[in-house]
Amino acid sequence: MTSIREMRDGVRNKKLKAKDLVSEALKKAHDAQPKYNSFISICDESAMKAAEHVDKLVASGKDPGPLAGVPIAVKDLLCTRGHRTTAASKILDQYIPPYSATVVEKLEEAGAIVIGKANLDEFAMGASNENSAYGAVKNPVDPTRVPGGSSGGSAAAVAAGIVRAAIGTDTGGSIREPASFCGITGIKPTYGRVSRYGIIAFASSLDQAGPMTRSVDDSAIVLETISGKDPRDATTADIAVPKWSENLKDNVKGLRVGLPKEYFADGIDPEVRKVIDNAVQLLKAQGATLVDVDLPLTPHGIAVYYIVACCEASSNLARYDGVRYGLRTKDAANLLELYEKSRGEGFGAEPKRRIMLGTYALSSGYYDAFYKKACQVRRLVREDFLKAFAKCDLIVGPVTPGPAFKLGEKFSDPLKMYLNDVFTLGAPLAGLPGLSVNAGFTKEKLPVGLQIIGPHFEEQRILDAAHTVETHL
Repeated sequence: MTSIREMRDGVRNKKLKAKDLVSEALKKAHDAQPKYNSFISICDESAMKAAEHVDKLVASGKDPGPLAGVPIAVKDLLCTRGHRTTAASKILDQYIPPYSATVVEKLEEAGAIVIGKANLDEFAMGASNENSAYGAVKNPVDPTRVPGGSSGGSAAAVAAGIVRAAIGTDTGGSIREPASFCGITGIKPTYGRVSRYGIIAFASSLDQAGPMTRSVDDSAIVLETISGKDPRDATTADIAVPKWSENLKDNVKGLRVGLPKEYFADGIDPEVRKVIDNAVQLLKAQGATLVDVDLPLTPHGIAVYYIVACCEASSNLARYDGVRYGLRTKDAANLLELYEKSRGEGFGAEPKRRIMLGTYALSSGYYDAFYKKACQVRRLVREDFLKAFAKCDLIVGPVTPGPAFKLGEKFSDPLKMYLNDVFTLGAPLAGLPGLSVNAGFTKEKLPVGLQIIGPHFEEQRILDAAHTVETHL
């Protein structure tokens, strides 16, 4: 498959037709659906109409945009005007938004064409994409294994070669983990870099959308398209969006690369450790300086994250009550029963679990002990990273302790599943940009991602380091 750069330039130069690119992507999506279940909805009609519009713009000499004719998939957590948006939940099974998320609007204005809504863990809650009301997604690298979550459908669509790019969201690692498991690149930008308007909320102080692509260059191009201040989202930063793709370089000479001992402790799969060590030595060979740093609160990140995220989820998901939003039960004798049955029938096990945890932690007598304390420790997690960045320019390590695990292997043990997030939670808790780039494979040919975390709004720095790893490995 050609790169995004080659696709868009081919369409703009009339060497390629957007209609042909989209037609091919749609065929691949339908053919692969029984194997990987990467989509909840495939948008045949609207995608072909959009492709024809791009081709007409090119034919008339008008600018079709920087992503002209590029087929993309969008996680079904992002609202798409006129297209069903489910968050992979029965409670939103028939929801058709009257508006699109800012990210979707920016992509379409740039000429990109949404061919489908990608599967995910319900309300983005999960690390394996087995929590979807529409069935588990399977990893194209090995269909007996999970693709990672919660953006597993987006990762699978890219890894299977259906699309060159997809949009995921990352609350606690939901872009980086599936990118690692599927052998692609995925970047979670700095919190506030990309608008959350029109993205169905899980944990509002953590959620952030980002690209999942076949290469670092592709990620840079998509990221600069979707980034920027949005008056409809007060949490977006009023800061210029650099041309990361134009400034991308294979050069880490003089860069101080931090190695947190907490990310290289016992418990990491030896095969994963070998791949990560090899990538670290590559960076050193290319001129980077290796620096030991400490992130002492890493072991507490899981507790902090799951209290903060579940509390925010409890608040955000309260609106789905069968009256204001969401599925309404057909069998209720009174208002209380309507609420109980609508939510009971609409939500899956994982959202119920997190709603109950969050509601408990926010309840009278427990708020100070749980939520308030978690917020205080979250601030200390951020300070750990800031202290580390006083000694280094980037932090690197594994994305997860092991490679993609078997379908069903951890599904019945939520705690075991949550522990898989130990290395990815720090970046969102601190609002930092983080990236996963494929750094190699285990003996079983399972991909292993190198995680690269940078200071706030230093996406160029992590993209350059990832580009160096990609180029030389």
